[in-house]
Amino acid sequence: MRIALLTNEYPPHIYGGAGVHAEYLSQALSRLESGKNPVDVFSFGDQKVADPRLSVTGVKPNFTLPSQNAKHAKLMDTLAYDLLMAGTVDGANIVHCHTWYTHFAGCLLQQLLRIPLVLTTHSLEPHRPWKVEQLGNAYHASTWLERTAYQNADGVIAISESMKRDVQSLYGVKEERIRVIPNGVSTQAFHRSPNPELLRSHGIDPEKPMVLFVGRITRQKGVLHLVRAIPHFPAGVQVVLCAGMPDTPEIGAEMEALVRELQTHPEHPVFWIPKMLPRDQLASMYSHASVFVCPSVYEPFGLINLEAMACGIPVVASAVGGIPEVIVDGQTGLLVDVNAISNENFEPKNPEAFSKGLADGVTSLLQNPDRMRTFGAAGLKHVEEKFSWDSVALQTLNFYKELVASHAG
Repeated sequence: MRIALLTNEYPPHIYGGAGVHAEYLSQALSRLESGKNPVDVFSFGDQKVADPRLSVTGVKPNFTLPSQNAKHAKLMDTLAYDLLMAGTVDGANIVHCHTWYTHFAGCLLQQLLRIPLVLTTHSLEPHRPWKVEQLGNAYHASTWLERTAYQNADGVIAISESMKRDVQSLYGVKEERIRVIPNGVSTQAFHRSPNPELLRSHGIDPEKPMVLFVGRITRQKGVLHLVRAIPHFPAGVQVVLCAGMPDTPEIGAEMEALVRELQTHPEHPVFWIPKMLPRDQLASMYSHASVFVCPSVYEPFGLINLEAMACGIPVVASAVGGIPEVIVDGQTGLLVDVNAISNENFEPKNPEAFSKGLADGVTSLLQNPDRMRTFGAAGLKHVEEKFSWDSVALQTLNFYKELVASHAG
């Protein structure tokens, strides 16, 4: 079987969990069955790897499609990439798309090559209404593209039971077309690897307790709720925010104003690293953390929680989406009630209570070092037993085989 894997992100151009997933899944798939099922990755960019088991081809249009306004340009640009992908892929027996960015290409290839189309649910557009700020009316077009792809896909991989329910309720995908296969995490890339000098280079004291956040500056990740929780943390605890790539200038300015205000109060030291760190540095940041916090208001899975747990760090996270399927509450971390999400904007109905809940969870762990160590050890064991990429790839390959056999019949 020849597998075409379509993705927006692929190394070295990665900014989120979907890109990490595409990277490790493609590598693990290419190793199965002694490389009998070669993987051809097609991505947005200039990547080029010519390996018989795992090839990578970046596509990049040399033209710009017109758009009605600047907010629509991203959508039109995505469609240009997809058209190039659809004309480039050849010889595949199955096409597997990651995120709405590649769905148009996948739908075209399903028809042009008469092969099964598989989608992985990293997130769903109807649950990210704040993207109107970023895309304007193009958000409604991206939602339509996503809906069309899900309603026509031969198979859907949901990364959590929560996402399985969502694709059924939002897009009417029949249960027999869905498989729940979680994300994985590489314990080779993410393991306990302290680097005190890295912390010192950012002004952080490696000897003091530290609370860590990692993620993009977006409504989805809930980072502003975490920042508002910091005044409720114990005095003297350092907070490190590895937070970059704001969705819009407005949310970037809001983040900057909140952090600047906190930095005037020395009892709550805040260190903001406004960029995405390389993987080895990120593993070291996790390793020095006392507690990792994931304050997402929408999270289909929460790969960052696995990364923290792989480094032996306890997690405090919001009880939304697929997160409760990753964190064992009271054993590997603590789950915080979001106090109900508003259907209008996917924000907590009581933001103050949510921020206070995050602070209470963090404080309860910081005040009990033995519990932190126990949670950290249990989290590492949980990751090793349930979330290896080899297991994820084998489940995925078996699903491919079912779909190809059914398509041939």
